[in-house]
Amino acid sequence: MTRKHIDSNPDRRPRVGLVLGSGSARGLAHLGVIRAIEDAGIEVDFIAGTSMGALIGAIHAAGKLNELEATFQAFDWKKTLSFFDVVLPKSGLLDGARVSELVRAHVHADAIESLPKPFATVATDIVSGEEVVIRSGDVIEAVRASISVPGIFTPVRSNGRILVDGGLTNPVPVSAVRAMGAEFVIAVDLNHQIVAGKNLKPLLNTGKANSEGDNPAGVFSRWVDDYRLSMKDIKQKLLAGNNPVSAQFSRWASTEEPLPSIFEVLLASINIMETRITQSRLGLDQPDVIIQPPLGHIRFLEFDRAEEIIEIGYCSAAEQLAHWPITKSP
Repeated sequence: MTRKHIDSNPDRRPRVGLVLGSGSARGLAHLGVIRAIEDAGIEVDFIAGTSMGALIGAIHAAGKLNELEATFQAFDWKKTLSFFDVVLPKSGLLDGARVSELVRAHVHADAIESLPKPFATVATDIVSGEEVVIRSGDVIEAVRASISVPGIFTPVRSNGRILVDGGLTNPVPVSAVRAMGAEFVIAVDLNHQIVAGKNLKPLLNTGKANSEGDNPAGVFSRWVDDYRLSMKDIKQKLLAGNNPVSAQFSRWASTEEPLPSIFEVLLASINIMETRITQSRLGLDQPDVIIQPPLGHIRFLEFDRAEEIIEIGYCSAAEQLAHWPITKSP
């Protein structure tokens, strides 16, 4: 991508904006990307994030990234399941209080304006369908709204709006960080090729030849197969436990049910939508550098693969940044 010169004054460093996209467990790659940016000597002036990118972005803006990385490095399936605070039959399966606690443990500021570095997150008004950029107010509430995957997490009521995941309207919010004043934008897209599956290794041995090719029906079929296996893994781990969450899931999940589970339907639909929206928005709101880690093999809740995901993010960022003459911090 060819970009125009940012500033006619060579003595002034351009103000750099970092955009952290949505991506569930794939969002852990942001930790590696940020490390690579720091190692390259690039100073970030503004941060904007959506969904998982909002969570990591807020904690990065608070200067607590080391603590967050240590937290995720210690994640296993048991820890992941502890975030399943089931609240059926409300407007989402999970309450999200555990996620709020995670952010609160690392961000020691009540308001976004109090963070050491300027930060913005994106949510979606589920009533009007509008993108909502949040640059002030309660930081916990802002992050909680941005990660509220429809049907999975309950929505957040804020200032007369009902807010859900920002990935519905702007999965990689380049426009938000430019509005903050960024002149040079580094964006991280975690939805790259997720639907197409170009980075996926075969996850199901169905005995079928790959006769579908790359036609839409074949791509969708392979992708749904991946999610079936992912959800099967999750079900097995959930049902194996001896706790209220396992009991609740035993009532939802039937291993004999031939149709996709509720999680499959919700997550598959959202991934398709966010991938298409990302492609469209990045065509309009082009960053100066785009980093697209190959994470197609990482599933929605595989937070227990933190070390691998972080390393992929670091390597992808280091490789991409090596091609760009970004003015370094003094």
